[in-house]
Amino acid sequence: MDLGLKDQVIIVTGGSKGIGEGVCRCLAQEQAIPVIVGRSPDEGGLLVEQFKSQGINASYIFAELADLKDCEAAVKQTAAEYGRINGLVNNAGANDSVGLEKGSPEAFQQSMQSNLYHYYYMAQLCLPWLKKFKGSIVNISSKTALTGQGGTSAYAAAKGAQLALTREWAVELLKYQIRVNAVVPAEVMTPLYQKWLSGFSNPDQKLASITKNIPLGNRMTTKEEMASAVAYLLSNQASHITGQFLFVDGGYVHLDRALAGTEL
Repeated sequence: MDLGLKDQVIIVTGGSKGIGEGVCRCLAQEQAIPVIVGRSPDEGGLLVEQFKSQGINASYIFAELADLKDCEAAVKQTAAEYGRINGLVNNAGANDSVGLEKGSPEAFQQSMQSNLYHYYYMAQLCLPWLKKFKGSIVNISSKTALTGQGGTSAYAAAKGAQLALTREWAVELLKYQIRVNAVVPAEVMTPLYQKWLSGFSNPDQKLASITKNIPLGNRMTTKEEMASAVAYLLSNQASHITGQFLFVDGGYVHLDRALAGTEL
């Protein structure tokens, strides 16, 4: 299926690694122009070099997304280089385990700054261009917004807010025909996830205890599967979809996890 994304300029925050990398690779395959915005210049630069060696246009822009001025500069640079912004994928963030019992007000505020505020910053800064080209926004949230996890109050709060903003922006931007949707992952193997697993004495055993509770196939979701959902929502193939949460999680959130491992 041709998603009709050729030459569409799509900003992807945190696009150098993990889910963001998968999104950028998928967009490149669709002949879109991914603009990676984040703070991983080595990985981001290498990814752009790979794309350009294949004749695919792409850019990397360094930005501390918690800093409004960096966000402003990134959007301004993108618009100056390409003369258009057709889509935004708000993706950057990390589960920093700022809980209630073991957290602090200061740590909570810092986590929200790192995981939530730039979703708003980038959307507002891109808005004039999205209005001009009737673009689309996709917010990457997390199952923690709905299921909880324990010990991660700030991250769960940020992810829940992202879902609320998805619905709010979808309503506010209807008059401009700008679509806003969210993709909700559960367990996706990324560098951050691998780092988290490595903190356990038996990472393989820990991983097995997680995947057994993922109903569809008892396996992790791949970043490619996440990316395909994002690309679809950005495209005209999803032209009448807005304000929706697309769960790409092997049934983890909505199916009874007690079913995992049984014959269905």
